[in-house]
Amino acid sequence: MKILKKYIFLFSILVLCCVFELQASNVVADSVLSLGEVSVTGIKQSSNLKQQPVSSTVVSAADVEKLKIDAIKDVSEIVPNLYMPDYGSRMTSSIYVRGLGARIDQPVVGLNVDNVPFINKDSYDFDLQDIEKIEILRGPQSTLYGRNTMGGLINIYTMSPLRYQGLRAMYEYSSHNTHKASLSYYTKLSSRLGMSWNVYYTMTDGFFDNIYNGADCDTEKQGNLRWKTNWRISDNINIENVTSAQLSKQGGYPYIKENVGVVNYNDTCFYDRVNVNEGLTIKWIADKFTLSSITSFQYIDDNMTLDQDFQPLEYFTLTQKRHEWAFTQDVIVKGVNERYSWLGGLFGFYKRTNMSAPVTFKEYGIDQLIEKNRNENNPDYPIEWDEETFVLGSRFVMPTYGVALYHQSSYEMANWTLTAGLRLDYERSQLRYNSNCNTSYTTWDCYTNPLTPSPYQNNVVYINDSDELSQDFIQLLPKIAVSYKLESLGKSMVYASVAKGYKAGGYNTQMFSDVLQQRIMGMMGLTEKYEVDDIVTYKPEVSWNYEIGSHLDLFDGKLKADMALFYIDCKGQQLTMFPDGTTTGRIMANAGKTRSFGAELSLSYKPSTRWSLDGSYGYTDARFVDFYNGKENFAENYIPYSPRNTFYAGISYIQPINQKWLNNIAILMNDKNRSPLENI
Repeated sequence: MKILKKYIFLFSILVLCCVFELQASNVVADSVLSLGEVSVTGIKQSSNLKQQPVSSTVVSAADVEKLKIDAIKDVSEIVPNLYMPDYGSRMTSSIYVRGLGARIDQPVVGLNVDNVPFINKDSYDFDLQDIEKIEILRGPQSTLYGRNTMGGLINIYTMSPLRYQGLRAMYEYSSHNTHKASLSYYTKLSSRLGMSWNVYYTMTDGFFDNIYNGADCDTEKQGNLRWKTNWRISDNINIENVTSAQLSKQGGYPYIKENVGVVNYNDTCFYDRVNVNEGLTIKWIADKFTLSSITSFQYIDDNMTLDQDFQPLEYFTLTQKRHEWAFTQDVIVKGVNERYSWLGGLFGFYKRTNMSAPVTFKEYGIDQLIEKNRNENNPDYPIEWDEETFVLGSRFVMPTYGVALYHQSSYEMANWTLTAGLRLDYERSQLRYNSNCNTSYTTWDCYTNPLTPSPYQNNVVYINDSDELSQDFIQLLPKIAVSYKLESLGKSMVYASVAKGYKAGGYNTQMFSDVLQQRIMGMMGLTEKYEVDDIVTYKPEVSWNYEIGSHLDLFDGKLKADMALFYIDCKGQQLTMFPDGTTTGRIMANAGKTRSFGAELSLSYKPSTRWSLDGSYGYTDARFVDFYNGKENFAENYIPYSPRNTFYAGISYIQPINQKWLNNIAILMNDKNRSPLENI
């Protein structure tokens, strides 16, 4: 009831503000002219998403600055049914949309920056500078974009030196010694050649202290460099190249043990990451078609070191180091012939990951996780580890590659438009691993003489397992949509669509330390719990999305409304789970069947050039239909972590100043609500 009263109060303020503005306009004539934004054209989709049969949100450059959107996680605060939790390191980029999503491995939402796809979600979390437009598409985009887009797609476009020239500088200071600074320079070297350079740096002392040592535990230093070149060789040929590099150094995480209330752990935690991205886009406009090529190189070098128990105890630690290279190539041909438009393409990628992830067991961890379990089962001959620590080593080489052929056609018949697309997608994923351990323990004889135990046997634990696993995935990904223009309502339209979404399977590399731990327990006479083939591999996720919606443009463009209803059938939904018992890793598992349905509503009202009222609401009911984990049937339970309700409301007023040193003053008020934990 309190929340309802708050929203009624906010709405009342908005109405009064509108009345005030309208009364003022009666004194001085104030004509409102709606101007279209500068078109930033995507290669595959239309520059005007509001005329396309897709649920979408477009954030302009002005909105990015007005709403202080500094990262993708900020975008999710204003988009219905999209949720990105802000916790952990910058490697943690979990995304949930319409009941789909997972905490680890690959996402359900893809990311393109200046048309270049980001292959690994672990590089999604970065600060945004000089953004010209952000597009968020919800629902499967797999037909045109393939992997990692079964829940949607985020397109980010940065400013072009051919459209903007000059110097941009920014500096911010806030609490906890938080600094943000950027410097950008945009210039035209000729009428057809432009370049821009951007430097960005941020640092913070963090907001939480680790009482174990009194140190700040969530510090961060981050630096970004970006060099962008736009070269319009001729009226028909355009080249865009973007090179960027990022260095991020974060302290450990403010994770708190339940019912403790403070951060308190003894081992070092940090996350360091180096990202390098290179994207080259070439576009050739011929008489009857457009040919585009998008080529990219992506590199990740990171180190995540964790106190895995997050307690002031000598339990166990993890150090995960990774080097990853990825190459992508997309060739797109697109044409328009009166009422018929078409697009076809060939996409290929190759990704290779080298990773080591040793888990170090310490004295308390050895005692609680190994010796205690073993000695309770055989108290007459207890064991004692010969070393205070030992290492469960894991090394992985993971090459993944894929190729896809896709096509989409649209045909207009008066106010009707029919769209159909199909993608043939093939992917091969391999895992070459080496698991190793070299340690020893002593068995004591307490049976012969309980008062004076004596050494019975020295046992050497030597494990050096190597193998190679591989999986092949092939899918047909169709899409059908129909839309109808409502000419009586300006640029309004309604649509209906059916599309298939898909996410490939993979490997649970985090579980290898648990597999080794169980191997050691097996050597001591306890039953081995895990088999590599059973615990490491998880299967693909496939969904069908049924959707109806509309994009409304009313009152000469002053009021814009977007609405959608959706229903999703999903098989093999990939879920992050924790295996039974005290373990060192997490596992990706497949649920049998799940279903989601819900609604989305976005409103934007601009009664004049100064006032802007915006709001969005999303509702999702996502539940298991068939999921039996061997012990319990979770049918009809909610899918965890995906919020049922998302809400945003905002009002802004801009007062022009028009001085050399000050353009305007903006007054903002907004309210955001996400409810991810109510489903757990």
